[in-house]
Amino acid sequence: MDTKADSKEKEALMVDTKPPKIQGSFVMDKPLPQNGHLEQEPANPHLSHGSATRQILAAFVAQLGTVNTGMAFGFSAIAIPQLRAVNSTMPIDDVQESWIASMSSIGTPIGCLLSGYLMDQIGRKRSLIITEIPALLGWLLISFATNIDMIYAGRFFTGLGSGMVGAPARVYTSEVTQPHLRGMLTAISSVGVSTGVLLEYAMGGVTTWKICAMVSSLIPASALILMFMFPETPSYLISRNKPEKARRALEHFRGSSYNLTKEMDTLINFSNKNNLKRLTNPKEILHAIMQPNALKPFALLFFYFLIYQWSGTNAVTFYAVDIFQKSGATMNKYLATTILGVVRLLSTILACVLCRRCGRRPLTMVSSIGCGLSMLGLGTYMWLNDVWKANNIPATFTWVPVVCIFAYTIACTIGFLVIPWVMIGEVYPVQVRGIIGGLTTMSAHCFVFMVVKTFPFLRAAITEHGTFLLYGFISLFGTIYFYICLPETKNKSLQEIEDYFSGRSSTLKTGRLCSRKKSLQIQKGNVLPK
Repeated sequence: MDTKADSKEKEALMVDTKPPKIQGSFVMDKPLPQNGHLEQEPANPHLSHGSATRQILAAFVAQLGTVNTGMAFGFSAIAIPQLRAVNSTMPIDDVQESWIASMSSIGTPIGCLLSGYLMDQIGRKRSLIITEIPALLGWLLISFATNIDMIYAGRFFTGLGSGMVGAPARVYTSEVTQPHLRGMLTAISSVGVSTGVLLEYAMGGVTTWKICAMVSSLIPASALILMFMFPETPSYLISRNKPEKARRALEHFRGSSYNLTKEMDTLINFSNKNNLKRLTNPKEILHAIMQPNALKPFALLFFYFLIYQWSGTNAVTFYAVDIFQKSGATMNKYLATTILGVVRLLSTILACVLCRRCGRRPLTMVSSIGCGLSMLGLGTYMWLNDVWKANNIPATFTWVPVVCIFAYTIACTIGFLVIPWVMIGEVYPVQVRGIIGGLTTMSAHCFVFMVVKTFPFLRAAITEHGTFLLYGFISLFGTIYFYICLPETKNKSLQEIEDYFSGRSSTLKTGRLCSRKKSLQIQKGNVLPK
């Protein structure tokens, strides 16, 4: 009897000391100790924060291709004046000028849509590698151009590459970085764009447009090679039911001293809770896109980009040299444009730091108000300058348009140039983050095309000053929209943000009174609200 009792007691103890099960192909790092309880992890900052160096390096390489976007933006500003010069070997007219400026913006939306689909089908990493091929081809076509059609084709392919890189770069970065670094590192994309613009402005003042194009081709070539050194994102691998590969990838991005268990648990449990699976059927993809957790953030960013682009930012970027010349400023137009590129880059770097400290809402409000006031100031001065010319009065305060353009650039880069692009990698559900991120960047670049293409015609229809006044009023009107609708995602996990747009939580703050309600409390054993 004693022997049987002892045997049963041993069996019970063996059952009690079995490690708990965790869903997914996931193995615990450490066995349970003899007392059957997990020990408290030692207080070590590396356990909660992984290697910042590894995350920064991955974000830098993933977003190196965004420099190409800036170069595509800035190229027309320096190429058009050279092509229109008296000694030009390939003279152009007004219509050709507008096509050179806007042709890249035709390829960009196509690239956005294509890369969005590729991201969800073949992964973030492979998409980033493929995206550099058309960009490289485009710059080579321009550098060897012998006629205007080759320039058009080159501009189209550089735009296609620019569109393809936007969403994958930001989604890859957001999925491999931790919340305390995510905002700042995702904003590197905007630094890349500003760096590209500055490089083109600087090269345009000292060399020809063909040499600029040849030098520009080095960026996509470098990005293509370096991306092979990094793994796929853990979130994507989990969604493809590859937890062991996800664990190895996470260790690559966090370092060997980081405790992977908690973050892996979060990724697996979130995947199980949302029943994440690979969507290959167009009907399934469409159904996922039409869900509130995808439609709501899409509508939010659609109107964000509409207001942001129609504040005139890319009209200034694409026609910078021309705008300085016609603004009434006496400063050398190429020098002013190069300084503008430096100001834009420094402001973007500042915006990356502020994005981590101040959040999305305050920086957006600074941009919408600052851009509106500076555009109104520029438009008013240009109207006065026209009046002075008509009455043969010498222009005064010629520094005012320069200050207005510089103030506009600073205000724009602080929020508009960074925040919506950061949010693309934050607000969408992982299952369709690629395709709907691509749709968002596609809509953004459609607005870029409309603004750039219509700028010469708006100047002719409502005058130069009328165009800038219009941009200013649109930006100020947008302030109301941003205050009411834009949620604060600073320091929120991707899972918390998705829960907010799904209606399972109200923890993200907006200007609405209803958003200040207490967040939903889910008691143990209760079902999540639908």
